[in-house]
Amino acid sequence: MIYDLSTMTSPETAQAVQRSGTAVIPLGSIEQHGPHLPNGTDTFAAELVAREVANLLDAVYVPFGPYGVTPIHAGHPGTVSLRPETFQALLTDVCTEMIAAGVRTVVLVNWHEGNIPSMNAVATELQDRHGVVFVAAQACYTAQRIYRDEGGELTHGGGIETLAVLAHDPTLVKVERAGKPRRPPGAAELDAMRRSPEVYGFVTDVTELAEDGWYGDPHWATAERAGTFATVVARAVVEKVHAVLAAHRARRPDGVPRPARTAV
Repeated sequence: MIYDLSTMTSPETAQAVQRSGTAVIPLGSIEQHGPHLPNGTDTFAAELVAREVANLLDAVYVPFGPYGVTPIHAGHPGTVSLRPETFQALLTDVCTEMIAAGVRTVVLVNWHEGNIPSMNAVATELQDRHGVVFVAAQACYTAQRIYRDEGGELTHGGGIETLAVLAHDPTLVKVERAGKPRRPPGAAELDAMRRSPEVYGFVTDVTELAEDGWYGDPHWATAERAGTFATVVARAVVEKVHAVLAAHRARRPDGVPRPARTAV
């Protein structure tokens, strides 16, 4: 059962928060994904995985909104980017309200890389201020790890993102418009460079990866894989969430990293 904040009544919400103490919030974006995928691909993927994560954690699913921080796609029709300060203010307000309602753990399920600096800034600031626990789940990277050995690639508009949209609503996928798989020279290397956890650089315009804003092999995605996408990715996310919470409990039995700070 999904305990969706937007569809529950107020008393139902109070009961769900009291029982679980955990909120799951999806983060995505609205941006071009080539001629074959909808602009909302990242948001659809985040919401799909987050709902299943909430189900597995018996947590409250908290809708956030479709928009993210995506200036890298500026100028391409269909892209709507929030300023980082706008995104952070909105996420701060949503999380603060949930904390005030009794939530002690917030799981952010993200599918858009441009959101990462802003979501991390909000998470660390609110965890420090309120003494709650934040967990950041980069679901797109989880999917990349899961499907890599099967030939799945996390490219913009490629196989894994096509799979996510197939799982959300197959009528939105128009693979026939994509043509043959495309792999612009150097695109995969640029993606690997910017995603490195050790030493990395930056891509500030998607045309650095591909002139028309997408690359990869959308044809890799199948209905069979789509049928298990949300469950497979969510289970892997939840496994890591439990590991993060266990690390907190190892330091403090109540799972809280330290008491909330007192305002000065």
